[in-house]
Amino acid sequence: MTTKPNPFQNALKQLDIAAELLKMDPDIYQMLKEPKRVVTVAVPVRMDSGEVITYLGYRIQHNDARGPYKGGIRYHPDVSLDEVKALAFWMTWKCGVVDIPFGGAKGGVICNPKEMSRSEKERLTRRYTSMIAPLMGPYIDIPAPDVYTDAQTMAWIMDTYSQLTGYRVPECVTGKPVSLGGSEGRAEATGLGAAICASEAANAIGLNLKDATVAIQGFGNVGSNAALFLAEMGCKIIALSDSRGGIFSPKGINPLAALRYKEKTGSVVGMAGCDEITNEELLELECDILLPAALENVITQENASRVKARIVVEGANGPTTPEADKILYSNKVFVVPDILANAGGVTVSYFEWVQNLNRDHWNLAEVKRKLEEKMISAFKSVYETSVKYNIDMRAAALMVGVGRVAEAIKTLGIWP
Repeated sequence: MTTKPNPFQNALKQLDIAAELLKMDPDIYQMLKEPKRVVTVAVPVRMDSGEVITYLGYRIQHNDARGPYKGGIRYHPDVSLDEVKALAFWMTWKCGVVDIPFGGAKGGVICNPKEMSRSEKERLTRRYTSMIAPLMGPYIDIPAPDVYTDAQTMAWIMDTYSQLTGYRVPECVTGKPVSLGGSEGRAEATGLGAAICASEAANAIGLNLKDATVAIQGFGNVGSNAALFLAEMGCKIIALSDSRGGIFSPKGINPLAALRYKEKTGSVVGMAGCDEITNEELLELECDILLPAALENVITQENASRVKARIVVEGANGPTTPEADKILYSNKVFVVPDILANAGGVTVSYFEWVQNLNRDHWNLAEVKRKLEEKMISAFKSVYETSVKYNIDMRAAALMVGVGRVAEAIKTLGIWP
C-alpha cells in the first residue's frame, strides 16, 4: 500500500528549495521552518439529539512579518495537524507572491459536515470561534472560507466575534455574504485567478486558448468558476469531476449545464452525453490544460509521468508532491503552482478587508480589474524569475514569496 505523502514534509522541502536558491540566512531559515503559534482546541458541541460531541480543532499562525495572519478554516474528517501547518506555510508564501500585506495562517476542525445539520454546524462554528477569539481580530488573524466552509460560516464567525467584542467588526473575517460587508466577486475569485493564470501560461508557451482542451478535477467553488471563466475565454472543457467521480466528453461539456446538473443531483456523475471516468483517470487525460482543484497530493511520483497536459494550473493547495514536480518539469509540463494559481481568493479577501476597514464597497468591475492586475503582475514576477534562474515555476514562486517574507524578517530584526 502506498504511503500518503505528508503535506508538512512537502512544505518543508519547498522551503529548503527556496532557502538554497535565495542563499537564505540560516537564522531566518530556522524562524520560518516552524509556525510562530500552534493552537489546538477541543470543541464541545451539543448535537440535535442532545448528545455532546467534542471535536478537535486547530489554528496555525505561521508568520506575520508582512502583516496580520490570513488563512481559511476547513471542516473535513481528514483534517490533520500536519496538513493545517502545511497550508499555513503556503498561505505565507502565497501572500508574498501576490504582494499583499498579510502573513499565513490556517484553521481546521476534524468533522464530517456532510453528516451535520445546519444548526449543528452553526454551534460548532460559534464554539470554535469563541475558543480562538483571543488570538484573532482584524489586525491579528483574519479567517476565511476553505473546504466545506462558506459565506454563511463566515457570517457566524463575524457575529460571534462581534458579540464578544461588543460592537460589529466585519473586518475580522473575509468571505462573508455581500449583505454583511463581503466583497463583490469574492465567491468566484479563486477560480477567476486560476483562469487568468491559465491564460498567462498559455501565452508563455504559445498555446492558443481558442478550443484548448481543459480537464478539471474538483467541481466545487474553485473548479466550477475556473471552468466557467475558461469556457468564456474559448476553452473546451472535456472533463470534470467531484468526490463521487468524473465525466468525460471529447466534444466538450457545458460547465453551466454541469453546475445545474450537480445542484440537482449532488454530483456531475451521470450527466447525459458524457462517459464516466475516475478522478485518477482524469489526471492522465490527453488535454492542453489540467486544473487539479480538489485536495492535496493527487499528482505523485506514481502518476506524474502519465500526466499528458501541457499546462497544470493548481487550483487546490498542494496537489503536486515535490517528487512529482521533478517529473513534470523533466517532461516539459508547465506547472503554475498553487501559491500563484489559487491566490485570487486571498487577493480579493485582502480587497474585502480594505473595504471593511474603510467602510467602503467596490463594484464588481472594480474588483475584477484590481484582481486581474494583481494576478498578471504576480505571474509576470514569477515567470521572469523562472527564466532568469532557469528553474521551474514553483521554485520561482517560492523565491518570490519566501524572499519577500525573509526580507521583511531581516528588516524588522528580532525584539526583544
